Amino acid sequence: MTEDTMAAMVSWMPILFMVAIFYFLLYKPQQRARKERETMLNRLHIGMRVVTVGGLYGVIDDINGEILNLKVAENVVIEVSRNAISAIDQPKDTKPADDDDDDL
Repeated sequence: MTEDTMAAMVSWMPILFMVAIFYFLLYKPQQRARKERETMLNRLHIGMRVVTVGGLYGVIDDINGEILNLKVAENVVIEVSRNAISAIDQPKDTKPADDDDDDL
């Protein structure tokens, strides 16, 4: 290699290093989160309790493709997009497993 070729390679190294850092710190986690969200949305089924992006809690009453009917109260059913679901609401345990506060 000539001296000019080495100088050109050395001048590109910081840029390549920054691209690699952006890839592993920004792109990969975002890609992983998108994949987890797609998996969550594909697992939705009737009877599942979910939370919408707007903060409404409801139980899935019916699924018609990309439209979900959520039962949010007795005799109150709303239509939302599948993409409006932000999370599956997991039931909380009534008592934590490591409850050592009684010893104090």
